[in-house]
Amino acid sequence: MGSSSKLALIAIAMLFVFALKHCQASLTPNYYDYTCPQAIPIIRSAIRDAIAKERRMAASLIRLHFHDCFVQGCDGSVLLKDTPWFTGEQTAQQNNNSIRGMEIIDAAKWAVEAVCPKVVSCADIVALAARDSSEYVNGPTWTVKLGRRDSTTANRDLATADLPIGTTDNLDGLIDKFARKGLNVKEMVALSGAHTIGQAQCATFRDRIYNETNIDPGFALRRRRNCPRSKNAGITNLAPLDPVTPNSLDNKYYKNLMQRRGLLHSDQVLFNGGETDGMVASYSRDPSSFYADFAAAMVKMGDINPLTGSSGQIRKICSAIN
Repeated sequence: MGSSSKLALIAIAMLFVFALKHCQASLTPNYYDYTCPQAIPIIRSAIRDAIAKERRMAASLIRLHFHDCFVQGCDGSVLLKDTPWFTGEQTAQQNNNSIRGMEIIDAAKWAVEAVCPKVVSCADIVALAARDSSEYVNGPTWTVKLGRRDSTTANRDLATADLPIGTTDNLDGLIDKFARKGLNVKEMVALSGAHTIGQAQCATFRDRIYNETNIDPGFALRRRRNCPRSKNAGITNLAPLDPVTPNSLDNKYYKNLMQRRGLLHSDQVLFNGGETDGMVASYSRDPSSFYADFAAAMVKMGDINPLTGSSGQIRKICSAIN
C-alpha cells in the first residue's frame, strides 16, 4: 500500500473516531477526573459554606436545578441575565423575585475557574449544588452525572410555559408538565418532596389560605397571621413550606398533605382524591422509599436535554455568554 493510501486510511479512521465520540457524547460521573479532579470538592465546599450561613439556601439551590432543567434542558440557561438578543428566564412568572442562589453558583464557579479555567460548566455546578444541598440538610445523596455544557441563550416564554405554577396548577396540569420532560407521575410526586424544605411568599399561597376548602382550618389561620387578605399587603412575607421540620429534607411534606396542610395549591392537589393519593400515603409511611425515589428522580431530571460534545460553551461567567 502506498504512503498516500495509508494517509487516506488514517484520515478516515480519525474522522470515524471523532464522529463516534461526538455521537456518544453523554454524561458520566467521572467527566472531570482528569481535566479538573479538584472540581467536585471545591464546589461542595462553596455550597456547604453558603448553606451554613443560610439554611434556606439548600432549598433555593435544589429549586434552581429544577427550574434550569425544565426550560431548554439542564443547560445553565436560568443563570443568564437579559441581553439585547433575548429576555432570560429570571423574570418569568414562576421565577420573578423568587429564584435564588445564583450568587452561590457564581462563587463556586469563581473558585473552580481559579484552578481549572474554562473546564467546568455552570450547568454542572448547578447539578452538583442540588446534590450537595440535599446532603447538607440530611436528605438523600446521589451520583451526579457530569459533562453538560452551557447554553448561549435563554427564553422567558419557555419558562412561563414549562414551569409549574404553584398558585393554580391542578393535578392534570402538573402531570402533563412533568410528562413533557420525560418524568412520570411517581417521579413528579417524589420530586415535589423537595417542598419539605424552604419557604414561600405570601402571594403564592394567599388564595389557598383564604379561599380553598381542602385545608386544615387551624393551619390556614396560622398562615393568615403573616399573610393579609389584601393583595397589596405582605406580598413577600414568608412561610415555611413544611412548618414541622423546615430545615431538613425528610418525608414530613407528605404527612402534611395527608393532614390538608400543604401550603401551595399545587402541593395539596397531590393528596386530594386523585391518582397520586396512594403515592403520598406511601411516602408518608416510608421515608427510605421517598429518599430512594427522590434521588433517582433527581438523576433522571438531570438528564433532560443536556448540551454535550461541541454544543453550547463553557461560560467563564455564569450570568453571561462568552
